[in-house]
Amino acid sequence: MVGNPNSGKSSLFNALTGLNQKVGNFPGVTVDKKTGISNLDENASATIIDLPGTYSLYPRRDDEWVAYKVLLHADEKIHPEIVLLVADASNLKRNLLFCSQVIDLKYPVVIALTMMDLARKKGIEIDVAGLSTELGVPVIAVNPRKNKGIGELKKVLAQTAKLHQQPNKRDFIDNLALAPSAIEKVKQTLPGISNYEGIHYLINHENFGLPDTVNEVIEQAEMDNNFNPSKTQAEEILQRYTRIKQVMQQNVVEPDPLQRKLFTEHLDNILLNRMWGYIILLVVLFVLFQSIFWLAQYPMDWIDGGFAQLNGWLNNTLPAAWWSDLLINGLVAGLNGILVFVPQIMILFGLITILEDTGYMARISFLSDKLMRKVGLNGKSVMPMISGFACAVPAIMSTRNIENKKERLLTILVTPLMSCSARLPVYTILIALVIPNTYYLGFLSLQGLVMMGLYLLGTVMALVVSYVFKFIIKMKEKSYFILELPVYRAPRWKNVGITMVEKAKIFVSEAGRVILFISLILWFLSSYGPPSRMDAVNEKYTVQLQQQQNISKDSVAEIEKQYASAKLQNSFAGILGKTIEPVIKPLGYDWKIGIALITSFAAREVFVGTMATLYSVEDKDNNTRTLQEKMESAVHEDGRKVYTLPAALSLMVFYVFAMQCMSTLAIVKRETRTWKWPIIQFVYMTGLAYLMSLLVYNLF
Repeated sequence: MVGNPNSGKSSLFNALTGLNQKVGNFPGVTVDKKTGISNLDENASATIIDLPGTYSLYPRRDDEWVAYKVLLHADEKIHPEIVLLVADASNLKRNLLFCSQVIDLKYPVVIALTMMDLARKKGIEIDVAGLSTELGVPVIAVNPRKNKGIGELKKVLAQTAKLHQQPNKRDFIDNLALAPSAIEKVKQTLPGISNYEGIHYLINHENFGLPDTVNEVIEQAEMDNNFNPSKTQAEEILQRYTRIKQVMQQNVVEPDPLQRKLFTEHLDNILLNRMWGYIILLVVLFVLFQSIFWLAQYPMDWIDGGFAQLNGWLNNTLPAAWWSDLLINGLVAGLNGILVFVPQIMILFGLITILEDTGYMARISFLSDKLMRKVGLNGKSVMPMISGFACAVPAIMSTRNIENKKERLLTILVTPLMSCSARLPVYTILIALVIPNTYYLGFLSLQGLVMMGLYLLGTVMALVVSYVFKFIIKMKEKSYFILELPVYRAPRWKNVGITMVEKAKIFVSEAGRVILFISLILWFLSSYGPPSRMDAVNEKYTVQLQQQQNISKDSVAEIEKQYASAKLQNSFAGILGKTIEPVIKPLGYDWKIGIALITSFAAREVFVGTMATLYSVEDKDNNTRTLQEKMESAVHEDGRKVYTLPAALSLMVFYVFAMQCMSTLAIVKRETRTWKWPIIQFVYMTGLAYLMSLLVYNLF
């Protein structure tokens, strides 16, 4: 499946494949590879590979090169049998350039014509049958949002496959006339390629992994025939647009261009206004973060309460043994730390998908360009940075869309400062602990305001750091910001639902595996310790408990609590936490938080799982309490509460700035192809986190 960006390709992919899809990477490059299975009829199913969007067969970015190499038979892993070409009916002239190029590659092609409803609103009428005859390939009008035309498209794809339909024999333009001798020489060297493929082998053969002998023959053909790539490309594009104009005149009726503006343009006058545009943007972001609390509160409480009841039941039912301890305080506590935050993850990604679907996300890039340029970035940096609210790893991968090397590097360096969804569980539990659930004016939640403040803090610091690095990194390269603003559309609720389910599955399977693994390791480290230490603790408290007949039940419970606490402090985990406690004590943290900071380097969301495990191990006899209740009652050795307002704010600020994600460091190394920048990133972010947390703790 190929097509221009914003042509409705993702909608059609979802309509054809439903939930039968998976996301990976193309071999050798960090570019998303979406594949899915579509049942075309009772006897035929298709594996659909959604190639990255591209405007023409002259690639500039890494993702465009991926699509280009697949179509030019230069990808060893992917060999398409049919090309499903998605074209935007409301912008047909531009889309037909790419369509005509793909048709000339001589694949069996089926064109899916999307946005027909939008074309009609613009006053555009298309003779679909006439267009199909003119292009020499089947053209099917579809509306993936309303599931219209999908059945007919599947039927045509199945017929194309069964009949082994031959590609259109005539070229859209006379490709051979562009460089006859050179093309013939290439076709003799590489039998079976089309005239148009011959042109592309002359232009880009060095990038196709051909044997040296073949490359030498092609280069000799270029020299012998004075082949000029730029001139040939320009001439080809001019000829294609001349022919496209003829096709459009015969099959498309367009309105007078001076007709009144569309709804989209009227709305842009408000949403992209120099003053109102920024106010509306802040309101949208505020509603986004308020909604995370409004909508997720009840399911989170149900899940947390359910696990508390399950813990209590297991504690009362199972015999006292190491395996029951592992099950309750390792496995179940770890699962609680994963599943309780699924509602918030789903809501966050659902709302972001709605912003993308409606077309507003592109407007955020446009609005931000002026500000971005002042700090050394440009509007294209906004999309990776906003994607960083979800996860820094794919966000950093998406910086490949930024052609300017300095701006791309700056975007990579600051994107991890955007608060990713992994930080969300940390913010949520700490805000719930110390920020009262009060409302101003009946609808402004204080907790939501604090959450928005944390996200804005990371964003502002990203801009400040970029401004500083702008002067440190010495690269001089001109930069341009060209962006196509998609039309406004109603969100595709099915697509929103699919995204929410997929992201929840990814969180549970990917982050969940890490959290569960760390929880089980942590249970072991917090349940066992050096024999000499543990024996001394056991001996001391065994003597005290043997005298329990002479003391009250409350005193026995207090001794048992002290016993569990002493065992935890003398365990391997306790020794580790106590070792780093002097370093983190100025920030208001105790040794248990220190353990969580270390385990968070595997993944930030592990913080909650770590707390769940540590407090479950320490509080084995009262497992009916929720994690929040256990954290609320946590005290230092001198009796002071651990989670005071200054300590919790300091900890939130630490998580805003700290680079606690091994996956992100690994992807930065892969994208920059050196360890220099991940090391710089780790050092500056950790130093910034420590200093800002120290400042916040002392201020409050």
